[in-house]
Amino acid sequence: MSSNRPYLLRAIYDWISDNSLTPYVLVDAGFAGVRVPPQVIKNGQVVLNLAMRAVANLDLGNEWISFQARFSGVSQTIQIPVQAVLALYAQENGQGMMFPADEEGGDTPPPRPAPEPDETTPGGDGDDNKPKRGAPHLRVVK
Repeated sequence: MSSNRPYLLRAIYDWISDNSLTPYVLVDAGFAGVRVPPQVIKNGQVVLNLAMRAVANLDLGNEWISFQARFSGVSQTIQIPVQAVLALYAQENGQGMMFPADEEGGDTPPPRPAPEPDETTPGGDGDDNKPKRGAPHLRVVK
């Protein structure tokens, strides 16, 4: 039977967005295949803002989450195996869902073409709101 994680991620993302809140994803940055800028990794994890105003070309697939985002003004392609997601929650109130850490695995992500300058939108990763902790847990970020 296939994992329910990608289906739950899409449902939670839609629920957060439909309620005009900001979806944040907590990712295990040490999981095989995670491609994020190294400067945004804190304590082996990274929190990314998935709001439509912050990313371009968001794809919440069954195996991979991918999108374009700007970090320090530079557009980057982000690729995250679905199994590396530890939580998806609303930045404003912390409501969302946590997921258990899985064993490493998965295939390498499919290559994506470099983004065209007009395909990106301003955004970021919520540097000021990154949790600083060892064990994942949800909290209200102000």
